[in-house]
Amino acid sequence: MNQALSLGLVMALVAASAWGQAYRWVDKDGRVHYTQTPPPADAKDVKKKKLGGNIAESSSLPYATQRAAQNFPVTLYTSPDCGAPCDNARSNLVKRGVPFREINVVDQKSGEDLKRVSGKIQLPTLVVGSQVQSGFLEDAYKGALDDAGYPSSAPQVPLEALRKMEPVAKPAAAPPESNPSPAPEAEVK
Repeated sequence: MNQALSLGLVMALVAASAWGQAYRWVDKDGRVHYTQTPPPADAKDVKKKKLGGNIAESSSLPYATQRAAQNFPVTLYTSPDCGAPCDNARSNLVKRGVPFREINVVDQKSGEDLKRVSGKIQLPTLVVGSQVQSGFLEDAYKGALDDAGYPSSAPQVPLEALRKMEPVAKPAAAPPESNPSPAPEAEVK
């Protein structure tokens, strides 16, 4: 009897995990119930469990793109004044539906990071996994993305859904003046 109850409980939890949620509750007689539907209003000790560790997470990106992004993440180094080469590099990634992290090289830290990754300061620079391409050459970008397994075409996805911008560093605060002029006092009436 105990074994049948355990088997029934396991089967109920497996079935509930297919739906993504399960409820544990105690009825008025003190019996514990496991269901995938909400318990009655008079149930005590209600616990809702979100199950589905074995259910694949859904995404708007194709599976091949998700796998490539997981195995070969893409980073694009740009700067606000880079102009057409950076714009072309960015649009090339968006056209293919490639999720990427964009780093604006605007301060010394981001410049040092770029130099560490690529060995030089040239923009734009594309990093696909461990492969680095400095400058924008469409065929070189195509080859790097193809090698990583990114599909050559993808459904249209907005730029904001693909790009993860690194926050721009805040400019250093100006040192306080040694002899600031006093603020005018408000006239009291």
